[in-house]
Parts: sequence; C-alpha cells; structure tokens
Amino acid sequence: MPVLRFAELTWEEVRALDQARAVAILPVGATEAHGPHLPLATDVVIAEAMARNGAERLSARGFTACVLPPIAYSAAPFAAGFPGTVSVRPETAQALIVDVARALAAHGFRTLALANAHLDPAHVATLHAAAEAIRAAGAPWVVFPDLTRKPWALRLTDEFKSGACHAGRFEGSIVLAERPDLVREELRKALPPNPASLSQAIREGKRTFEEAGGPRAYFGFPADATAEEGRATVEVLGAILEEAVLAAIPVV
Repeated sequence: MPVLRFAELTWEEVRALDQARAVAILPVGATEAHGPHLPLATDVVIAEAMARNGAERLSARGFTACVLPPIAYSAAPFAAGFPGTVSVRPETAQALIVDVARALAAHGFRTLALANAHLDPAHVATLHAAAEAIRAAGAPWVVFPDLTRKPWALRLTDEFKSGACHAGRFEGSIVLAERPDLVREELRKALPPNPASLSQAIREGKRTFEEAGGPRAYFGFPADATAEEGRATVEVLGAILEEAVLAAIPVV
C-alpha cells in the first residue's frame, strides 16, 4: 500500500480508510539553532524522514500508514539563547499533541506513532507526558520510541551514542541526504570538531548549549557528515519506528 500524506487527502478519502489497519504517524521536531551550517528546521527534516521511512515499512506490511503534517514548535530551552529558536512552554506542546490524538481518535484512528527528532530533555519529557495522557484517555494507542533510551539509542551512530550529536555528523548527514540545499556547505566543511557531550552536560545539570560548551550551537563532528551515512541512518530510524509500532499495537 502507498504511504499517504494525511493533509493531501480529502475528508471523504480519510473516511474511507480501513481504520483497523491505519497508523497515523506524527513527525515531531522543533525550530531551533543547529550551528552556523544547518537550518532551524533540522529536527523537522529528520523527523519527517523517519516518519516517511517508517511509513513505507508499515505500508509494505499491509498497514494504512498516514504521515501527518509535522509539529515544528516545542520546548527548546537549551537553544533558547540563539536567535531563531522558538521555544514554547512544555504544557503548550503537550496539549497540542494530546489534542491531535483526541481529534484522530474521534474519527476512528486507533494508532498514533510519534516520530521524534528533537532531543532537548524538556521536550522528551513533554512527549512522555503527552503519551501517558493519551493512554489514560483510552484511545488511540500511542507509540513513542524514545531515541535517548535503550534499546533504540544503541542502534544509532557512534557520534549519537557519545552525546556530542547536535548539528554534528549524525544530524548533518541526514540533512545532507534529505535536504542538501539547506546545508551551508562551505561553513560545514570548515567547522572544527566539538566533542563536548551534551548527555554528560545534562547529567551535570547544565541547562543551555552555552553552558554545555557549544557557543555556536553545535556539538560533534559536522565536517565528517556524508549523505551516504544520512541515508543509512534514515533506514535505521524508519526500522525503529516500524518495530516500535509492531511491538506496541494489538494484532489486527
């Protein structure tokens, strides 16, 4: 079955979907600083790539996979000091996701999968809270593979696992694969490595990119990014989403 772009359907086409086999996939990102070389929409680009690849895999299994329009605003306090970052209150982001789920359930959707690429701790906590609220309401089933946790984090690249992975090789490679037109290539190739680990900084109580050692809003090895690695990583992200959905939903 083909992957469906939810917002490109008509209301009658949505009504005609086989709801028992339908999976609505919500790409979730942020609008925030990603170094001097990647766009503010980096997390949205990655989330949409994950959603698309996961949808393709689920469609091949006979599910009706619908990719929803992405959420591009969420809590982003780590990057809030950089121009262009739009950080909203966690409760605002949570309410939006819960309301989206409620609206989908009202029209018969039974499964909602979150394809998230924004890893700010405040945002990740918001998604967990939203998922719990959706589950408490009874419908739809919600699936959220948290890339910051095992087993999913162990499937990703060495740079990702090091914690030095904001606008570095991991994210830069995916944007090169998906939207090379948005990468400032001369800047990217000239950037020195910044091996400071964001995950370690978070454990130490740091609250901003500046405190964590990222004065230009990047961590990792941006000059080492390649489109080839980006395409391979998108495949892994799609497989993670597929596996999480298959593990979480009842057999239909």
